[in-house]
Formats: sequence, structure tokens, C-alpha cells
Amino acid sequence: MKIVGVAACTAGVAHTYIAREKMIKSAETRGHIIHCETQGTIGVEYELLAKDIEEADVVILAVDIAIDGIERFKGKKVIKIGTSTLIKNPIALMQKVEKLLEKEKKSNEN
Repeated sequence: MKIVGVAACTAGVAHTYIAREKMIKSAETRGHIIHCETQGTIGVEYELLAKDIEEADVVILAVDIAIDGIERFKGKKVIKIGTSTLIKNPIALMQKVEKLLEKEKKSNEN
């Protein structure tokens, strides 16, 4: 599965970057390709490329605030969660995303 994500917390410091690292590590552990952007106090880092967004199967927004550029994900399956939820159990999140996409795939096949 190809994933793009954005991490952004209210302070824009620690949780933003911890959420990004957890999202990347959990996705890669489960064999997925992921690109993840941060929107912290110093602005946007690791900015997502239009190509990566276009190819993504799902968008994960681990955000506690409104983010810039949300329109880039129009037409994509978007899953939005808080940074603390992702940080506490990133593997469970990936499992839920996998199940959701598998369920949608089966639904589309019928």
C-alpha cells in the first residue's frame, strides 16, 4: 500500500515529529511505502510531492490543528486522527487502515 501522511500538533514541536517517525516506522514495518510531511513551528518539512499524493492509496492525517494544503487530498481516502492516538499505538492504526482498505476493495469487487 502507498501512504502519504501529514503530522501536525498544536505546539508544532515534539508531537509533530514523534508522530511522523511513528507513522513511518509502523508503515514500513508492515511493508508499506510512505511519505510523511510535517507542519510544525518552523513550517512545512518533508513536503509531499504531487506524484506521491496521486499514487497514494490512502492519506493519514495525524493532526491536532487545521493544516495547510488540505485541498491536495481531494478525492483521496483520508483518515484523520490525533497525534497522541498515533503515537500511543501506531501499529494498531496501520492494521485498521489495512482492514478498511481491504473491506473497500472487496466492496468494490461485488
